Amino acid sequence: MANLNLTDVGKAYGGSVEVLKNINLDIDTGELIVFVGPSGCGKSTLLRMIAGLEKITSGELQIDGQRMNDVPPAQRGIAMVFQSYALYPHMTVRDNMAFALKLAKKTPAEIDEAVSRAAKVLQLDEYLDRLPKALSGGQRQRVAIGRSIVRDPKVYLFDEPLSNLDASLRVATRIEIAQLKESMPNSTMIYVTHDQVEAMTLASRIVVLANKGIAQVGTPLELYERPENEFVAQFIGSPAMNLLAGEIVETGQVTRVKVDDGAGTIAANIPTNEDDKGRKVNVGIRPEDMVATDGENYAFSDKVTIVEALGEVTQLYFEAPSSGQQTDTVIAKLAGIHTDMRGQTLHLTADPSKVHLFADGHSLLYRGS
Repeated sequence: MANLNLTDVGKAYGGSVEVLKNINLDIDTGELIVFVGPSGCGKSTLLRMIAGLEKITSGELQIDGQRMNDVPPAQRGIAMVFQSYALYPHMTVRDNMAFALKLAKKTPAEIDEAVSRAAKVLQLDEYLDRLPKALSGGQRQRVAIGRSIVRDPKVYLFDEPLSNLDASLRVATRIEIAQLKESMPNSTMIYVTHDQVEAMTLASRIVVLANKGIAQVGTPLELYERPENEFVAQFIGSPAMNLLAGEIVETGQVTRVKVDDGAGTIAANIPTNEDDKGRKVNVGIRPEDMVATDGENYAFSDKVTIVEALGEVTQLYFEAPSSGQQTDTVIAKLAGIHTDMRGQTLHLTADPSKVHLFADGHSLLYRGS
């Protein structure tokens, strides 16, 4: 399999419309890297540049140490699975999977072996003689993946492969892709999605794209627990992290903050120095980390306006009248069912280990790192 290196890669259309710039990323053999980001951030464009379907405007792409900028797509050792299955409707599953190998002039024995191996991995053995119209959406997507596997490429590219499936099929097929990766531990895969559940459950590492570049790279839990900036903090996690305006009033290994919409102070396990005293910050607390308190110190207080009982959790929505909040709506997520909370006024705080501090959009935890 292969490792990839992108160095100062950029993409511009017409010489002036810049889509991506200064993309620096090293992908190791066997990783499943997921590109996520808002619509228009360039994640599919970056994937197509790796595939050779889009020309790299600046910088360099290497696969296994070989420069690939000007190498035709067919010679890069890459297989791509698109959002659309794009199966040949008049061909059986077997013929769809074998088509690329026939074009490559492989022998019948080689083709049969490759198709049988891929069908076994994808649990398609009993469907090999069916036409695509006789398959479910999830099975068709597996056939599309099978066409990639039979080619034994260096790198697999997935461009939102589950977005055309309904919710239940999406979950089932996501599990199948995870199992596929487990059965192919040395395969390098790059996966584009707008669904952060897919990103969090599938990825070895997640690459968050924003503002024409990379906002942060890390494991799913690194991005969730230690976001480097406010964008990643709010993009990873659902509902998004609450951001509340405040001011640092005590510094040291444990920092205390007075939050505009709260009372007293709250603690954050983030070290600060004396110069930070009086600094304006945004306090980040994830909805699932907010807890009700009867104490004098709390980060936020207001009436519950909407209650969403989801069964395993209940989401409480608050509309704060103060301008201190940095998010339009403050949300708390409580375990269990709490249908009687509407109209109640709650004082909310969080454990110091769950409190994030941001200044000028960047986490204070990463200063000097």
